[in-house]
This record gives sequence, C-alpha cells and structure tokens, in this order.
Amino acid sequence: MTPFWGEVVGTMILILFGAGIGAGSSLKGSYAKDAGWIVITIAWGLAVTMGVFAVGSISGAHLNPAVTVALAINGDFPWADVPGYIVAQMIGAIIGATLVFLHYLPHWKATEDPGTKLGVFATSPAIPHTFSNLLSEMIGTFILVLGLLFIGAGKFTEGLNPFAVGLLIVVIGMSLGGTTGYAINPARDLGPRIAHFLLPIPGKGNSNWGYAWIPVVGPIVGGALGAVFYKAVFLGELTTVFWTVLGASLIILVLAYTFGKKQSRELETSNIAS
Repeated sequence: MTPFWGEVVGTMILILFGAGIGAGSSLKGSYAKDAGWIVITIAWGLAVTMGVFAVGSISGAHLNPAVTVALAINGDFPWADVPGYIVAQMIGAIIGATLVFLHYLPHWKATEDPGTKLGVFATSPAIPHTFSNLLSEMIGTFILVLGLLFIGAGKFTEGLNPFAVGLLIVVIGMSLGGTTGYAINPARDLGPRIAHFLLPIPGKGNSNWGYAWIPVVGPIVGGALGAVFYKAVFLGELTTVFWTVLGASLIILVLAYTFGKKQSRELETSNIAS
C-alpha cells in the first residue's frame, strides 16, 4: 500500500468510527441513542487509535490536513507531498461518511430534525460566535499538534503511541470540545459535510456552509502554531517561521473578530427591521 492509500484508508476508518458514534447516539431507533458526551469522546479517541494502528507504518497516519501542514511547516514533512496527503484525507473522509450513511440507512427517515442529521457528519457551534468559535478550533488543534509532537519525542511511549494519541483526542474532546464539537481536523469536518451535501438523506436540510470555513481555517492555523511553538519552546529553535506564523494567526483572528462584529450588527439590524 502506498502512503496515499494509507491516508485514504486511515481517514476512512477514523470517520467510520467517529461519525458512526455520532449517528448511533443521535439518530432515532438506534440502541445507542442518547449515549452521551463521554461515550462520544471516547469513541472518537478510539477511532483515531484504530486509524493510527492501521496505517501508521505506511503513511505516518496524519489523517488530518492540519497535522500534515504543521509537520511541513516544521520541516518534518516534504511540502511536495502535502497536496497528495490532503486529497487522500478528504477522499477517505467522504468514503467513511458515506459508509455511515449506508450503515444507518433506515434511521435517517425516522429522524425528523435536519440539524441532528447534519450533526452526524459535521460540527457546529454550541453558541454561534465567529471569533470564539475560530479561537476554540485553534486552541484545540494547537494542543493536538503540540501533544502529537511531544508524544512522538518521548521514549516512554514507544509502542504505545496510538493509545497515547487516542487519549489525547479523548481529553481534548472532554475538556475543549463542548464549544464547537472539536473538529480539530479540516478533513474530519469538510469531507463528511460534502458527503452530507451530496448524499440522498431524507429531510436533511442545508449543510451550513456559512460555518464550514471555521473548522478548516481554525485547525490549520492552530496546528501551525502548535508546531512552531514546540520547535521554539521544547527544542529551543526560535526562527523567523515562528514569528511569521504568529503574525499571520493574529491577523486571521483580528479579521474574524471584525467579520463577527459585522455579522452581529447586520443580524441586529435585520431583527429590528422585522
């Protein structure tokens, strides 16, 4: 198996199990209905663990464009391979989401709420707030990439890395996931969101494309920050890349804050007019 297909298969496994628990815990008629946040976060952690075990020796099991870009920024992964990895991750995510759709086929019609159906595939904010939602995804992915790097550097965890990474996903979900559903992975959100848009899901409603940029941009920026922070603080290598990434991140946050304020004013004006 090539690294490209390793990323396809690994990401497919990740989404099959991850979106699978989303479907099982939310769709009507499922025995796992209302399983709760603890079960969901543990299942996502195990989903990552299984994906890493499956293809770690083949592709390195990035399974996440934010991880791929972060490693490239740090010089640990060739930029020439980044586009291929991201394409593979997106394909795997779409396939995984499609398999979940097929697995729960009769449950979509039994579930009336369109938002519940979308929630199986893609994330959404508990409280819509552009700046805070973006910041949440940035923080979650910052600690994800930072954690991956210090787990990988530790001799203590050799041979146990997939379990350690899975536990990292669990604790991120339990501690930081309550705000946006912790996409922390552009492929995890965008791939299944595309599947939701394309699949013939009964009564599915819209795919909330207005929010879709946040779980893409937030993880990419947060992951990049995690990578340069690790290199600067853990390895003592403070380079111009660190300041470039930090400056770009601040600009993106300022733009998000400005955009969010504009959206809020337009919504208030619309409500007053109506």
